[in-house]
Amino acid sequence: MAKLKEKLYEKIQEWRPRTARLLNEYGNTVVDQITIGQIIGGMRGMKSLVTDISYLDPNEGIRYRGYTLPEVFEKLPKPKGAEMPYVEGLFYLLLTGDIPTESEISDVVDEFSKRRILPRYVYEVIDSFPCCSHPMAMFSAAITTMQRESFFAKKYAAGIPKQDYWDPTYEDALNLLAKLPEVATYIYAKVYRDGKRIQSNPFLDYGANFAHMMGKDKPYDDVSRMNFIIHADHESGNVSAHTGHLVASSLADVYLSISAMINGLAGPLHGLANQEVLRWILEFMDKMGGAEPTDDEVRQYVWDTLHQGFVVPGYGHAVLRKTDPRYMIQREFSLKHLPEDSVFKIVDKLYRIVPPILQEQGKAKNPWPNLDAQTGVLQWHYGVREFDFYTVLFGIGRSIGIAANIIWDRALLYPLERPKSLTTDILEQIAFGKIRKEDIPSE
Repeated sequence: MAKLKEKLYEKIQEWRPRTARLLNEYGNTVVDQITIGQIIGGMRGMKSLVTDISYLDPNEGIRYRGYTLPEVFEKLPKPKGAEMPYVEGLFYLLLTGDIPTESEISDVVDEFSKRRILPRYVYEVIDSFPCCSHPMAMFSAAITTMQRESFFAKKYAAGIPKQDYWDPTYEDALNLLAKLPEVATYIYAKVYRDGKRIQSNPFLDYGANFAHMMGKDKPYDDVSRMNFIIHADHESGNVSAHTGHLVASSLADVYLSISAMINGLAGPLHGLANQEVLRWILEFMDKMGGAEPTDDEVRQYVWDTLHQGFVVPGYGHAVLRKTDPRYMIQREFSLKHLPEDSVFKIVDKLYRIVPPILQEQGKAKNPWPNLDAQTGVLQWHYGVREFDFYTVLFGIGRSIGIAANIIWDRALLYPLERPKSLTTDILEQIAFGKIRKEDIPSE
């Protein structure tokens, strides 16, 4: 058994009694109250899910296993000469809650490297897609196709005990995650590079190998590591994370669950925000005819956007009440590596100009930038200028967190998700005081 798997097994054995006690002794303890507005309004803010992998702190941003993002980037080991940590180290942290040592990192890097080879049929599936197909459709289909490789599906069919479900799920997760860079870069080569594929390098870590297959020089390896880490997880309630949890709760294997997650991420209200930011900035640059705008011109463009009834893309957040740490990590990298980039100069001005405007307007609960205000700009600078591919990059990172969550869902024997639905008529009767909520059956 690999060292990571041994450590994970120890953690599972420690954790199971905690979950069992909460369920058995405190199962009727009330955690939250639900309003009609939340039911109709997309369940926003309803405290009805559990994950120990990440937590969105309104003041500190996303925490991975209790660590803030600045702490994650400071504490996780880095490849020699790199500015950003190993992606493999993040996966170790998400699974175990521990910061890995260099030796433990080496084991995980080796595990991913050994599992990276794609079956021939996956290339054939991608090649069979018609011209102009969306990269996310290809990405999802390629992942679904690999379902035939699922250890969990085979073990389940053979009658594996429930308490061991996590074990083949772990194997599926590592096998799939290791292959995602190859799948994504092959799609990129097919759609945008006339099929000119670059072979993977087994001696490189996850981020560096991805950059290599994309045909990008340093420091794009660090851009990739940073991008995958900051996108890895964001609690359980967002569409992609919740979809992964929901589908996996049916005991669908990791391949089917991650493919479903990718489909949710492809929706324009979830995974497309970073390209909307970049599109908005490029439209402004076109209006300026290539000239660098003054602060007053940027300020006017922001007000024009608001007066037209639009939001300023990349600003505001449903939970955070400060600048998104994911934005700041990217900003610090950009200040160091691309301070003279024409697009970043506008992003820099927006960082100073937009929050006071949104505060003056008074509608935004959070006038500060989120991660999407910066993400697309970095990809654009390093030559990845195909907007439709940005969500694939997002999907690789998000798969890491969802896979870790699914492993733990199986380890703690979480059941099938099955919330209760109500009709509009019943909601009206509750609202008008004609029936009590206590009188509604819970099943």
